[in-house]
Amino acid sequence: MTRSPHSIGFDQTLVQAHKLMREHDIRHLPVLRGGRLVGILSERDLAFVEALRDVDSAKVTVEEAMTPLPYTIAPDASLGAVAREMAEHRYGSAVVMREGHVVGVFTTTDALRALADALGGK
Repeated sequence: MTRSPHSIGFDQTLVQAHKLMREHDIRHLPVLRGGRLVGILSERDLAFVEALRDVDSAKVTVEEAMTPLPYTIAPDASLGAVAREMAEHRYGSAVVMREGHVVGVFTTTDALRALADALGGK
């Protein structure tokens, strides 16, 4: 899990989202409105929206491209249960929440690391 992940405001532009993702080498951004989680923005979301005809990334907001109602989990959620849910629904990430605040992002890459550790005896 990525702890204390970067996030972005719902009213920021796709250009700003790209910049943040590139600067921090991340693929998922929790989207906040007034400090509350309202969505998740992935590189895939950006690519899909930007592939549409006549889309200006400097004018389109994160809210228009994000996935609303992201899959959220508690910090003590079972790895097995989370992995099953992510696989069943094809989620690329889960937002880790504690008392209404984003505390982490768990991705498919994190799940694969956990699997590799389990198989490698770590």
